[in-house]
Amino acid sequence: MTDFLLAFDQGTTSSRAIIFNASGQRMGAGQEEFQQHFPQDGWVEHDPEDLWQTSLRSYRTALQEAHLRPQDLRAIGITNQRETTLLWNRQSGQPVYQAIVWQDRRTAAWCQEVSGQLLQEGRSDIIRDKTGLLLDPYFSASKIRWILDNVPGTQAAADAGELAFGTVDTFLLWRLTGGESHCTDATNASRTLLFNIHSQCWDEELLQLFRIPSSLLPTVLDSAADFGVSDPKVLGAAIPITGIAGDQQAAAFGQCCFEPGMAKSTYGTGCFLLLNTGDQALLSEHRLLTTIAYRLNGKVTYALEGSIFMAGATMQWLRDGLRLFNDAAETELLAQQTDSNMHVIFVPAFTGLGAPYWDADARGAIFGLTRDTGIKELVTAALLSVCYQTRDLQKAMEADGVRPATLRVDGGMARNDFVLQNLADLLDCRVDRPRITETTALGVAYLAGLYCGVYDSLESIARQWQLDKSFSPLRDDIWREERYALWQDAVNRTRSKLVC
Repeated sequence: MTDFLLAFDQGTTSSRAIIFNASGQRMGAGQEEFQQHFPQDGWVEHDPEDLWQTSLRSYRTALQEAHLRPQDLRAIGITNQRETTLLWNRQSGQPVYQAIVWQDRRTAAWCQEVSGQLLQEGRSDIIRDKTGLLLDPYFSASKIRWILDNVPGTQAAADAGELAFGTVDTFLLWRLTGGESHCTDATNASRTLLFNIHSQCWDEELLQLFRIPSSLLPTVLDSAADFGVSDPKVLGAAIPITGIAGDQQAAAFGQCCFEPGMAKSTYGTGCFLLLNTGDQALLSEHRLLTTIAYRLNGKVTYALEGSIFMAGATMQWLRDGLRLFNDAAETELLAQQTDSNMHVIFVPAFTGLGAPYWDADARGAIFGLTRDTGIKELVTAALLSVCYQTRDLQKAMEADGVRPATLRVDGGMARNDFVLQNLADLLDCRVDRPRITETTALGVAYLAGLYCGVYDSLESIARQWQLDKSFSPLRDDIWREERYALWQDAVNRTRSKLVC
């Protein structure tokens, strides 16, 4: 029996498939970007077929690179962009609308209306108390409601049990199993605004609030579980699918953040800082999220999370929208050539501001432009915006009484030493980069391997984590506070009047 594990990593801007061996070594990989759709201001959509086909092509590339056959794979894990919402017909398998992406803000006014309704009814804390989340367009429930309200015939079809809802993991699982499995895991369920993270079930009161029929919803399993078997007509073999986790939880698992107090920050399309809080669902008083880190053998491990909407996506905009550089790898050299006293501040509120502001109507801005501002200054300001936003999350966590002594980082931007040194300086915290930065895919491979017997415990997985480079603070408190004050002033000038 082989120990090769396949991870489908379906992200916001690209789909990847990576094959690992039991030691966590990458044997083969495929990756393909796909088109982003912006039909209106604040709307972000994906074509579901793009998500599916790019995942399949990436799988075939990974197999070819690894010189393996489908039957050589022991198990499959799926990790995904969270909150992104799809509805499809149970008979045909065809989506009824585009995938509405987690960054999408079209339901902002609707969320404000429902929030006002709950306040009048004296139930303003119901969502946070049950789900650990805030009422925001970021999450899945309002996206489901929008589809049912705006796509003709969908409400009636949903009421008749003809439609299925899923985040991207559920959609891929349905397709991989030939429509046999309509399931998700607890981490993805916890991002919908419909799942009670304490009772670990879909919540009837929340379903009534959002007017969503329960027949739409997938079965919720542990993060390491029997999710079904791939259809041989799809992947070429019947391969067990034994791990699913949302991308940020998968990254925390891949970073081996198994003990309370351990934290990771992933710098991908967005930036997400997760801190393990063990069996305590710590409710934030400073607008962070309480979420599920993972669920194993029915036991829940919780996390405190700060979510930033734009990190790598900001650099993608500079590359593809403004064409300031050809490859993200160029940005480190540009930043190193920039005057360290440069005061240009870039607030990338393209789709509003996430934690701790939760301002859906804020929009991006650049401050401090002068005649000598050029490409390298704009690129540097964009890179530093990620560090400033992480400081926002750190400050909120400190106010909630928790502060990680060390931050483990991963994602594409974690390869940039300029970013990580400035991150350490602004946080006044050690920043550790692991040898394997593809921790999202690795994490769900670990989950799949844990269920099928490749790994026998979390301890055996934790022993595989290896340090690549550590960054310690080099700047003093005066510098740190002066720089952060510039950022706070810029953010305050971008925020919407409604929130302010």
